[in-house]
Amino acid sequence: MAKRQRTRANARGNRGPRPGARPAVGSPRGGGLSASEEARAAEIEAQIVAQEAAAQGERSRSRDRKRTDDVLRDDGAPRTRSGSLLAIRGEQEYTYVVRDVRRIATVGGSLIVVLIALYILIEVVGVVRL
Repeated sequence: MAKRQRTRANARGNRGPRPGARPAVGSPRGGGLSASEEARAAEIEAQIVAQEAAAQGERSRSRDRKRTDDVLRDDGAPRTRSGSLLAIRGEQEYTYVVRDVRRIATVGGSLIVVLIALYILIEVVGVVRL
């Protein structure tokens, strides 16, 4: 009894190149590149490398600029993302704080005015004798 053949007939050899496979440079089938084509390819590759280096430098400069801009706004307050949930909560909390500080200033100012008025009435004018 013979062993089974694991490969199909004509599976090895006698096949042409795989679809999508590139022929080797300088192979008789591919024809290769001429010297002028190689020079042009090297020139294009140099241009691409220079453009990538310039783009990378611009990205790093803009990233550094963005980092310093992100830290503080023009008025010195910390900068946050405008669409973030934390920024929205912070804005709502900030409005409450501003309102509370105004109320405290109003009440404190009115108390100072009342104290000054009482001082004038009691000490200067002498309306009330203690």
